[in-house]
Amino acid sequence: MSLRFCANISWLFAELPEYPRRLQAAASAGFRAVEAAWLYDTDPGDLRRVKEQAGLEIALINTPPGDLKHGELGLGAVPGRELEFRQGLTQAIHYAKALDCKRIHLMAGRVPAGAQRAAVAMEMEATFVQNLRHAADMLAKEGILGLIEPINTRITDPQYFLNSPHQAYSLLHVAAAILQKVDRPNIKLQLDVYHWQIMDGNLTMNIQKYFPLIGKRKKNLVPLTGHVQVAQVPGRHEPDSAGEVSFPYLFSLLEELGYDGYVGCEYKPL
Repeated sequence: MSLRFCANISWLFAELPEYPRRLQAAASAGFRAVEAAWLYDTDPGDLRRVKEQAGLEIALINTPPGDLKHGELGLGAVPGRELEFRQGLTQAIHYAKALDCKRIHLMAGRVPAGAQRAAVAMEMEATFVQNLRHAADMLAKEGILGLIEPINTRITDPQYFLNSPHQAYSLLHVAAAILQKVDRPNIKLQLDVYHWQIMDGNLTMNIQKYFPLIGKRKKNLVPLTGHVQVAQVPGRHEPDSAGEVSFPYLFSLLEELGYDGYVGCEYKPL
């Protein structure tokens, strides 16, 4: 099974200020699908018209980040912000339905400023689990898959709450344990190779171990397949740029495992 790639237009074609133009640029470059973080400053009707004219699929969008100017990056795990998370989820579902998008990344958010991660971890996890269960019920009505994504705290975002794919053997081992507690088939793990390599390495074993939470194994049907994103380490550039990850090998591994979702190109172009 050959992998399918989609352009992350929050990172690619960034020289074009308007998302409709980035959609057109992605199609001109040969992509048949795109993903994006936040499209909420663009009318969904305009996006839909362009994506249909270009023959594109929208593979993934994120829930709104909150107030970026004040350092927010998602609200899913932030205590006291449950109402705003749910309002953002409603907006994300509205856009996803308008764009026929079947995957939404449910952003966890950051450890509050001035708080120690260890001191707030249990409360943030409980908040995240509650919000994910609510999201699962909302998304199930629309046939949309919810995703959670560990983001590395060593380079990208030291305060991001969800920072490792592992079970709760240590402070890093949280994402799989959260999915187990949520216990909903339409909430899955989003694999970003860049973040996983920085936080844990051991990519082959980790992908094999957690693949049931990401995609589907051969002969094991899952309602929807999750999502994979790629960028070379450490520069976060193209997968075929110089770096420490062998992407031809990892792509072969994903094909061997039967992954049939999209591979998102979320990198800084050289």
